Amino acid sequence: MWDYEFSATAEVTPHAVWTLWADPLGWHAWNDGVGEVELHGPFAAGTAFTMTPPGEDTIHMTITEVVPNQAWIDVCEVPGMLITTHHLIEDLGGGRTKVTYRTEITGEAADEVGPEIGPQICADFPDVVTKLLAVAASA
Repeated sequence: MWDYEFSATAEVTPHAVWTLWADPLGWHAWNDGVGEVELHGPFAAGTAFTMTPPGEDTIHMTITEVVPNQAWIDVCEVPGMLITTHHLIEDLGGGRTKVTYRTEITGEAADEVGPEIGPQICADFPDVVTKLLAVAASA
């Protein structure tokens, strides 16, 4: 298994963050790694979606869990591996909210390939989370 986690906090409500997450067609406004998103159903567990980063191939994923104003999880299946990303909101009280992105790579190829592709997948997490919080705070 390979994993990575990044968290940041800001003076913003969980609902403001959730509103941005629950609008996949608007992700590109705060995530430079998102070019185009196509959601194949509602923003709910079991819904498949595709995301095409700028200049890259389309990635096929499935939402596996949605807890409004708290969390959502997606998975991407590739040969020999399952890439799971947790998007978490924690209300810290006093008007502060913590957002965490956590990616886990599991499966038979995870120990060999995870250390190679994991850092590429997660390299932008600090920028993405920081910008997400800034956009949510200004909404």
